[in-house]
Amino acid sequence: MADNARWTAPATRAGDVAGIDQGLRSYMLRVYNYMTAGLAITGLVAWIVAQSPMLLSTIYGTPLKWVVMFAPLAFVFFFVARLHKMSAGAAQMTFWAFAGLMGLSLSYIFVAYTGASVAKVFFITAGTFAAMSLYGYTTKRDLSKMGSFLMMGVIGILIAGIVNIFLASSMLSFVISVVGVLVFVGLTAYDTQQIKEEYDVTHSGEAMQKNAIFGALRLYLDFINLFTFLLNLLGNRN
Repeated sequence: MADNARWTAPATRAGDVAGIDQGLRSYMLRVYNYMTAGLAITGLVAWIVAQSPMLLSTIYGTPLKWVVMFAPLAFVFFFVARLHKMSAGAAQMTFWAFAGLMGLSLSYIFVAYTGASVAKVFFITAGTFAAMSLYGYTTKRDLSKMGSFLMMGVIGILIAGIVNIFLASSMLSFVISVVGVLVFVGLTAYDTQQIKEEYDVTHSGEAMQKNAIFGALRLYLDFINLFTFLLNLLGNRN
């Protein structure tokens, strides 16, 4: 009986670990699927708006452009503040609405940049994002110490970007883009590791889905920001 106990306990623990690993893989796949769907919605809305001169002139030829420009930022703060009070279904619909709003905000890129350069930078972004997210998922190194430094970088970029709206300095824009690429490359790895570590097999299905949506939002923002900063550096303007 003692021998059986010695052999059964490790087997049980191994089964638990295998179950957690499978659950984690399923959870991360859900996060990436939400993120990818959000990016698809953003890209589709941006392309549709860019094909309509009337919509473009309505958005960017009037004060409405300021609403479209800053609404996504306000939306993120609202989403983060209210997520714990939302149902999983409401959180999902809010995320889709945010992705559509980002599409309105980014529709200018199809007018400002050539289609070839947009496609080229998108694939560069996708490759960079995939590599850094894989690193964040697999590394044994604790990336948590990077968090506060990276968030300071995000705040600095945000402030500098607002200032440059009025200065319109090409040099400051270049510096912001370089720093932005470095910050969001780091955030991609950091956020991936944090999302992985926040996975809890004991969470209910509702809580798990909301956590997956919030994780998707974090990675979505990393991808979008990395893409726009790279496009500013590498894109060919019309």
